[in-house]
Amino acid sequence: MVEMSMLPEECISYIISYTSPMDACRSSLVCRLFRSAADSDVVWGRFLPHDLLHILSELDLASSMDSLSKKELFSRLSHRPVLVGDDRNRSFAIDKRSGKNCYMLGARRLSIEWGDTPRYWKWIPNWKQSRFLEVAELGIVWWLDIKGWIETNMLSPKTRYAAYFVYNLNVEYNGFEERPVKLRVYLEGQDGNGDETSVFLKPPPNMQQQFRERADGWMEVEMGEFFNDGGEEDDHRVLAFSLFDFDGNTTKSGLIVEGIEFRPKGIDR
Repeated sequence: MVEMSMLPEECISYIISYTSPMDACRSSLVCRLFRSAADSDVVWGRFLPHDLLHILSELDLASSMDSLSKKELFSRLSHRPVLVGDDRNRSFAIDKRSGKNCYMLGARRLSIEWGDTPRYWKWIPNWKQSRFLEVAELGIVWWLDIKGWIETNMLSPKTRYAAYFVYNLNVEYNGFEERPVKLRVYLEGQDGNGDETSVFLKPPPNMQQQFRERADGWMEVEMGEFFNDGGEEDDHRVLAFSLFDFDGNTTKSGLIVEGIEFRPKGIDR
């Protein structure tokens, strides 16, 4: 039986590349040979997204890619979310533990019913906790309807994802303790519109908390989950998602929308 330390460094790198970013970091602590192998571009090139060049082009970083090692590039993209796209209304990050793609669509990338009517919604620039240029703040509505879409080839293939509605409530919020909102996530073109769940964005005092407080100061509720069976560049399926409450008897106000985030199931923010 051949000991690992007897193998050429290239072979060790190849083996480590089939583990995970966390395992690669642990391997670098074994010895100098393993550190060199674990830090190689062979390893970290496999952990980077399959659509890396497209992501870099949206970040205007393609020209500087040659100056970074693959590990340095991974570190930069997993350290904190970065804004992408011409309108900077999407954010991207690599999950540092799994190497999977994480995206958030900001409020401006969502379809918000009456979102351009100041009586119902206001767009607040430079919100203190937001990663985006502006957030949406609900004035007052009777019907709440927020929806959007994302192409599955933006997400990592063969990965179970969950979608999360990221929000806050101002001090004058109303209507969210009285009624739950309905949530839905589904692939367009499939039979039906997916399973529907109900969640209180602000549960009444006698109910268990259904939202989770995030480290970035926002709250989130899970909208649903799905397995991204495809996800390659030529896969053009569309994932649809919605949050709604069509009860016309209860006014709702004070909701602040950051966006909707897609990340591998079981990973917290």
